[in-house]
Amino acid sequence: MDMFLNYKSAIWRLPLYLPLTKRDLLVPEFEIHRESMFCMYYAPHNEYINRKARVFIVGLTPGWTQMKLAFEEARCCLEHGDSDENVLRKAKQAARFAGSMRTNLSKMLDVLGLQDQLQISSTLTLFQEHQDLLHTTSVLQFPVFVNEKNYTGAHPVLLSNKYLRERAISHITQEIQRLGPVLIIPLGKSVETILYRLDQEGRLQGNTVLWNFPHPSGANGHRHQQFAEHKQRMKQKLCDYFAGYKN
Repeated sequence: MDMFLNYKSAIWRLPLYLPLTKRDLLVPEFEIHRESMFCMYYAPHNEYINRKARVFIVGLTPGWTQMKLAFEEARCCLEHGDSDENVLRKAKQAARFAGSMRTNLSKMLDVLGLQDQLQISSTLTLFQEHQDLLHTTSVLQFPVFVNEKNYTGAHPVLLSNKYLRERAISHITQEIQRLGPVLIIPLGKSVETILYRLDQEGRLQGNTVLWNFPHPSGANGHRHQQFAEHKQRMKQKLCDYFAGYKN
C-alpha cells in the first residue's frame, strides 16, 4: 500500500467514468523506472494480498488491458470514498487476467480438475464468487512496456537484465513468504525461470508448483500443444497436492 499512497493524488486527477488511454497512464507521473529498452509504470492492483488463498497464479507482468482496468476501477473507488485497502482489492478483482486470458486459463484449469479439488463448479468462479480461494500477482509487480507494447519476457530477457531480475525475485519472494504454503501456478516460461531459481535456492519449501502450465494468452500459439504434452503430469500433481492438503 505504500506505493499506492505515493500515486493516490495522481489517480484522483485522472478522468472519471471515461475509458483511460495510454496518453493518460503511460506518463511521467506513473513512471517507476526507464531504461533504453523498456519502461516500468505503476498500477494499483498488485499491492493487495489475499492471505487466505489456496491457489496462487503468477503471471509475468500486468499488460495494458490489466493496467487500464485497474486504474479505471481505482479512480471510481476513490470517487465513492472507498478505503485504500478496498480500492486496491477492487482494482485487483477488476483487472487480474482480464479478457480472453481469464477464459483460456479457466478452461485449462477445469480440464485438469482443479474445480473438483476445490469443490466449486468451475475455476472461472475463482474470479467471481470464490475469490477468497485465489491470489494472483506477477513476478514483475508493475506493468513493463517495450515501445509501449506489453513486455513478453524477451528483449531484454528477464534474467539477463539486472533491474528486472532483481525486481522479479524480490517481489515474488516477498509474496510467497506473506502467503504461506499454497499451490503455485506459473504462467509461461519466463515466470518459471524465476520460480525455478527460488526452488533451487530452497525458497519454495512448503509450496507446490504446477510446472509446465502454458501461458493462457491467445498470442501463445503453442499453448494447446504444451498443455496436451503435460496434462497428465499436471493432473497427477494436483491430485497429490490436494490429497496431502486434506490429510
